[in-house]
This record gives sequence, C-alpha cells and structure tokens, in this order.
Amino acid sequence: MATLWGAGKDAGHARYTYRLRVSSTARIALLAEWSRCRWIWNECCARSKKAYEDGESCGPARLDKMLTEARAANEWLCEGASVPQQQTIRDFAKSRAKALKDIKSRLPQRQRAGMPKCRKKHAVNPSLNYTQRGFRLMDGRLCLAGGISLRVVWSRELPKAPTSVRVYRDSLGHWYASFVVAAIVEALPATGRVIGVDWGVRETATTTSDTHDLPHVQHGKSAAQRLARYQRMMARRKPKRGRPVSKGYREARRQTAQIHKKVARQRQDAGRKWAKRVVTDHDVLAVEDFRPKFLAKTTMARKAADAAIGATKTALIEMGRKHGRDIRLVHPAHTTMDCAQCGARAKHALPLSERTYTCTACGAVSPRDKNSARVMLVRAGLNPAGADRVGAVGPPVRSQREPGIPSL
Repeated sequence: MATLWGAGKDAGHARYTYRLRVSSTARIALLAEWSRCRWIWNECCARSKKAYEDGESCGPARLDKMLTEARAANEWLCEGASVPQQQTIRDFAKSRAKALKDIKSRLPQRQRAGMPKCRKKHAVNPSLNYTQRGFRLMDGRLCLAGGISLRVVWSRELPKAPTSVRVYRDSLGHWYASFVVAAIVEALPATGRVIGVDWGVRETATTTSDTHDLPHVQHGKSAAQRLARYQRMMARRKPKRGRPVSKGYREARRQTAQIHKKVARQRQDAGRKWAKRVVTDHDVLAVEDFRPKFLAKTTMARKAADAAIGATKTALIEMGRKHGRDIRLVHPAHTTMDCAQCGARAKHALPLSERTYTCTACGAVSPRDKNSARVMLVRAGLNPAGADRVGAVGPPVRSQREPGIPSL
C-alpha cells in the first residue's frame, strides 16, 4: 500500500507499508522501546503544561536538554536506542506547535488541534519512528537500532532507498513497517478528456461520465449485523470497574476490531480502484473540495460515514499526483444552485428530496448531481465539451465572494 503527499519537482514523498513477522524476542524488545518512548512523551506533556502555566517557553531545544539529562540519570532509558526517543520529542513539538498556532489564530474550538495528552499504557498502540541512521535493510530484513531484527513481507519492491520508517501495531495486534521514500511521477498517456466529480451520499461520486460514477457500495451496512453481535457480546462481558478483563471480553473486542478493519480496507480498496480508473482515462480532473465532517451532525451521519467520501477523495488526489494529472479543487458553495448551461443561480437552495434540477433562466433539466458535476468543470475553467454528454457552454457567472480554484 502506497500513500503519496507533498509537491515539488517530483511527487514529493510516499509511504510504502508492509506487514511484519515479529518473533517473540523482537516483540518484547519493541514493547520495551515503546515503554521508554511513552515515558518521554508523558514527561514532555507534564513539563509543557507546567511551562504553559508559568508563561515560559517549552521548545524542542528545552525538550532535547530534558532528554539528555534523563538519559544520563536513568539507566533504563540508556538501554534503549536514542533515535526513537529523539523522534518522540520531535513529534511532540510538532503537535504542540500546531495546537498553539490554532489557539493564536482564534479558530473555533471544534476546528482546533488539541494539545498533546498523556499516553496510557493500554489505550494507545505502539508506534516507533526511526530516521535513516536508526535502521537498515539487510538480506530482506529490517534491522533497527538496539539489535532488533524484523522479517518484512515484501509485497512489492521499494522504488528508492527509504529515508525513514515507522514501526507500529494496529488494533488487531499486527505489526507493520511504513517506509518513507522519494516518489517520482509515473506519467500516463494523454487522453484529451476532462471530468468533473461531485460527492454525495446516495452515490459516493457522480461524474460527468456515466461510466465513471462510483455507487454507494455500503460495506458498513453489510457488516452491521455481525458488528452488532460482537458489540453486544462485549457489553455482556464488560468487567466491573477495577476488575481485570476476561478472555471472552478480549476475544469479542478482537472480533469487533477485525470487522472494523475489514470494512475500512474494503472502502479503501474500492476508492483506490475507482480513482485509478478515473485518472487513467482523463487528463484534467475538477474535484469538489467537499468537507464531509459536518455530515456527522446530521441524520445522514451513518450513511455518510459508510460512503467514506473523505477517504475516496484523498485516494483520487493522491492517484492524480502520482500519475502527473492536473487536479483542480472547486469550492462547493452553491454548486447545487448554479446551472451548468447558462450559469444562472437559483434564488433558493434545493431540498435534498428534489433530485432533478430545473433552471428557471434557460429551462435546462438534468439530474441534480450531474448538473453539479458539470458545474465543477465550468468553475475550474475547463471546456465542458471535452467531457461526456456535455455540450459547450458560455463563460460562467462567478460570485465576487467565490474563492479561487487552487491547482495542485
């Protein structure tokens, strides 16, 4: 599995994730390293909180000095590698800086990044970051600082030598290694076609091409009955406060996590396959810059979460960057009120129950989502004549308050 991000001369960076086969000896060593890193994170939280109350600064330099003093005074910390401990401080400093920036910018509380919190032993899965001097690949094995050797399941080759790696454990107890490498654009042949993409709940993605629409496959709804069974089992076997959990409770919890992970992988697989097909067949993509977070507070929350709009949109953008396609994000404001033919805007927003758009200016009639997908092309400055089932139109009528269209 590869995930791309960044921009520049090439595609930026990419993560390649592989499954690990961890022996019992290596597992004990990894958990010991995680215990040390978790202690350092919690110590950073305590010192940062005290510095914030006293009005003092608590930057990376001060935290580095704390780590040096702690390793000199504590033999238990010295037994572990210094690389993951230093990366823990770097991660903490980034999280704290982002939270302070959001506070100073006076963002609403719900949009702020929270301050770093202490990590409890049984509430957070282990995660260790290693830079280039903290690991190496030898004979197909991943050798970490501290003498930890792990067998990697190489499902594909790495395109370049990795610059860093993150070793982590998921909720099922499976270990993974996520390598960061420099990604290069894999250009695809030009097709001369453009496409507009509109996100929705009834259909996850509606495009200007009928053959490229993505229906709502409802993976979560298919697994809801089995998921409810194991959740009821967890509720029955939940121990009383202060009592240890039973073997049956742990098994029910594992089955619940397994269903959640399977559904997430199904959604990701469907989104990536659809994104690959769209990117292969089109040169320019006008994508609605839709933020589905607000849907969590509506009556469509369950269905919207099952549609996985955010994950599918991310997969489409990453796939476009990987293959050098032109992706233009379109602001979603008033896209259901504008006419793709004449550019006129309706006086009132359409209710969700009305699925047909009728323009009062030119009389054009079309499905609501199809009209919105064509509006994406017009707002992105593209000629809709290059899309399927769309005729040429005049220049769009733009609102003065409408934000610009960023080009990735």
